[in-house]
Amino acid sequence: MALSLIASILVVYSYGLTSSIRSLPDIKLDQGLLYSMNKKHALNIANENQFGDDENRDTDTQADDIDNGNKNIDHANVNDITNKNNNNNTDMYKLGVPKSTWPVTSTNKEQDKWITLPHPGDSDMTVTVPPFWSLPVHNNELMPREKALAIGTCIEPDSNGNFQRGDECPLDKRTIFVAIASYRDWQCKHTVTSIFHRAKNPERIRVAVVDQIVEGDDICDEPIQETCQTMPDQDICKYHDQIDNYRMDAPLAVGPVFARHIGHRQYRGEYYSMQSDAHVTFTQDWDVDIISQQEATGDEMTVMTTYLTDIVGSIDEKTGKSLRNTRPIMCNTDYEGGPQGTHLRHLSQPEQEPPGDLTMPQLEPWWAAGFSFSRGHFVVNVP
Repeated sequence: MALSLIASILVVYSYGLTSSIRSLPDIKLDQGLLYSMNKKHALNIANENQFGDDENRDTDTQADDIDNGNKNIDHANVNDITNKNNNNNTDMYKLGVPKSTWPVTSTNKEQDKWITLPHPGDSDMTVTVPPFWSLPVHNNELMPREKALAIGTCIEPDSNGNFQRGDECPLDKRTIFVAIASYRDWQCKHTVTSIFHRAKNPERIRVAVVDQIVEGDDICDEPIQETCQTMPDQDICKYHDQIDNYRMDAPLAVGPVFARHIGHRQYRGEYYSMQSDAHVTFTQDWDVDIISQQEATGDEMTVMTTYLTDIVGSIDEKTGKSLRNTRPIMCNTDYEGGPQGTHLRHLSQPEQEPPGDLTMPQLEPWWAAGFSFSRGHFVVNVP
């Protein structure tokens, strides 16, 4: 059964998720506000079926356990980029933010720059991955607005050829990075198709998939019907240059956390960053809708998130618009037992329509990995 995002959303900007930044310099943890938000015409997305996170859930805690000995490789790569950028003697580079452009060169075309890490599930094995676009730039303190606005590209440069235009970039020109971790999910190509097909401005979207598959499985960046040679008008074909697919043999998978880590390594300075499950159906003009919700918070550190709602009865098949005005809020949490001990399971409260006078986000205590939307510097500071 698939699920669909209704309303909502959002949550947190913390400067460190310890398990995912062991390979980086020490980072001061600093948690921001948690929000949940709904609008009458809010984003509706589809998610979660029998091919959801169940197969990977037990291995979450293993992921992203990267050896500190490899951090020098990433440091060297990023420092090289930064040094070259500093030669331009611009205020942006003085802030320690690398240069970014649009469109982005595919990370698959830069494999000579990839680095080798020990496999987190077997230290006798290695895995080759893209380098980070940038190390965290917060310097263990609250990031100033000037630096935050230096991160994020516009699809059109300013008069000086600069794509990093901050809030001077019009909303409909701001780029969106979408990271998807897929484990043998036949719906992944449908999700990617939905992202581009239902976006109002698909030219500003870039998708990075970590495709954990075996021979014979559907591949996330291949079209739904036939091939791009025989049916070139399919969305995956038209926007194929905006899709990066990191393919991994499924037996090497160690859960969704490490896969999402690899996905975030493919970020290249986009204005917004989104993380999505591989089995999601988007609503019409979702990009405009979610950006309007994010910007309505008036907070650079906002992270929008939710558990996505059941797709059944949620989307008009003709228009692609949402049929719901309810919102899921993650605050129904309890302890759940298992062979490895008890742990918290976060669930949504029964969905209801928001108050008619709701004009700003509502506090929400949890963050959901299945859907997350934020400014791009979230990925930089919390890789």
